[in-house]
Amino acid sequence: MASIHYEDSANPRPRQRLPDSSPLRMARLIEGEIIPRLLLAHRAERDLAPLPVAPFAADAPRAFAHMTLTVEVYGLLDVIDGHLTRGVPIDAIYLDLLAPTARVLGDFWDNDICDFVDVTMGMWRLQQVVHELGNRAPCPSALTRADRRVLFTVPPGDQHSFGLVMIEDFFRRAGWRTWSAPDATLSDLCAFVGRQWFELVGLTVSTAEHLDALPALLREVRRASQNPAVGIMLGGSIFTAQPELAIAAGADATAPDAPTALHVAEQLVERRTDQFRAARDRRSRGRAG
Repeated sequence: MASIHYEDSANPRPRQRLPDSSPLRMARLIEGEIIPRLLLAHRAERDLAPLPVAPFAADAPRAFAHMTLTVEVYGLLDVIDGHLTRGVPIDAIYLDLLAPTARVLGDFWDNDICDFVDVTMGMWRLQQVVHELGNRAPCPSALTRADRRVLFTVPPGDQHSFGLVMIEDFFRRAGWRTWSAPDATLSDLCAFVGRQWFELVGLTVSTAEHLDALPALLREVRRASQNPAVGIMLGGSIFTAQPELAIAAGADATAPDAPTALHVAEQLVERRTDQFRAARDRRSRGRAG
């Protein structure tokens, strides 16, 4: 049975995952501890005037990834502090440098550029950098919405949970009750949605190879769902370029980024709930007549 973890924004608990001896799985676990910090602290710095040019060169994440393999945490933080001193917003540090760096480290492992020990140390140092940045400012609280429950997952067999964990943290901080199942099989997903009421199921798809299986997967999830009006959203770069693919696969919506996904999800859940209630009322009137 796949592991499933739950985050309550009012009462956050440490995530628990099943152990796995796979080096790739271990690297994903380390990566998974990094991502929840990416959108945490210093939100007020969004009000800073935008930089006249892009804050980082295209090869900056790769260069920083190489640094994590050999440079200790204090040296990495010195580099980050240099960027902050020159006026780079903290959100840009998270999203345009640290997040891509984590992806690059994952690519190093996938492509056999680095061995497991090197990738593990790089991920650990990157994690410490993110934690230190997050600790410099208090995490803003969010009002828990007991009426909003979302399950985030990836298609069975997908090995990339980067976007999954980041968007889960974004929703959790907005007040949603979030569950995630990054290593679930189809039967696992059906069991999850059959046992627990979810307003929304979100799948992050990393590659086109999963597209053909999506329609059947989404039908099975809807059929098994305890909530007959469950909304389903698909995310990933493939849908950013071609959003019509999400609808063709049977999803209700897609979004190019986390803030947009949150806005679309709120509207989707309200619309699906209203439609379900209206249909139920029509059936009730029909039986009464």
